[in-house]
Amino acid sequence: MIYLGAHLSSSAGFYKMGTAALDMGANTFQCFLRNPRGTKAKAVSPEDLARLRELLERSCFGPIVAHAPYIMNPCSRDEGIRELAVRMMTEDLALMEHLPGNYYNFHPGSHVGQGLETGCRQIAAMLDRVYAPEMRTTILLETMAGKGSEIGGRFEELRRVMDLAACGGALGVCLDTCHISDGGYDVIHDLDGVLAEFDRTVGLNRLKAVHVNDSLNPPGSRKDRHALTGQGTIGEEAIVRVLTHPALRDLPFILETPTDDKGHALEIRRLRQAVLSRSAEK
Repeated sequence: MIYLGAHLSSSAGFYKMGTAALDMGANTFQCFLRNPRGTKAKAVSPEDLARLRELLERSCFGPIVAHAPYIMNPCSRDEGIRELAVRMMTEDLALMEHLPGNYYNFHPGSHVGQGLETGCRQIAAMLDRVYAPEMRTTILLETMAGKGSEIGGRFEELRRVMDLAACGGALGVCLDTCHISDGGYDVIHDLDGVLAEFDRTVGLNRLKAVHVNDSLNPPGSRKDRHALTGQGTIGEEAIVRVLTHPALRDLPFILETPTDDKGHALEIRRLRQAVLSRSAEK
């Protein structure tokens, strides 16, 4: 079974997100827990979360992914911004405890000229402040395109954060196909090689989720602009290889492509058909 879903709006409530995912043919999804470009957290009732938890179990969903807000930068020059990152992630992780066994993904941030090592140390320091051994949520660092002073454009950078954090052994990674292609990894022609490099550097056991995005940019551009699957420079054939790769196929695959729920439903249907066709060919 492939766990395939999309990023959904949580404005209607968490249970309704679960039903929206089912309506679009998904069996996983991703959402924000607060304003993605602000600090305000969403009002959530325990009853709503309990109904979603029951729905996920009843409908055999794969793990779901909560995404940290884009403005969160744990390696900012500004101490106040770093403290804000600690507060937001602490609050979000407390909310995720109502949905145990799932994932919380974040962009590692930009060191804004402080240097890679300083940035990695600051990210690790934040993670050690928010992590608790009793947590039932796995924190995921996302692979990035490497634009500007962004951390996470190379697998070694994610590994450095893990090595610096006392809680590093409990951390995971979310791989983004657009980001790694834009970052210079040849996901189009050498997926096996990319995953072998990830395994040597980070460990495939740390890979917990995949963002399935095509790219508007050529490989190695280090720009990060998503496209609909099959309508970018990566292409549907390479995307399907990602979905069916033996090292990845049990992970939740999340579409973050530029469309709405109806468009995501069409993408999910098309990708599932492509996966079945590839399986039949074998």
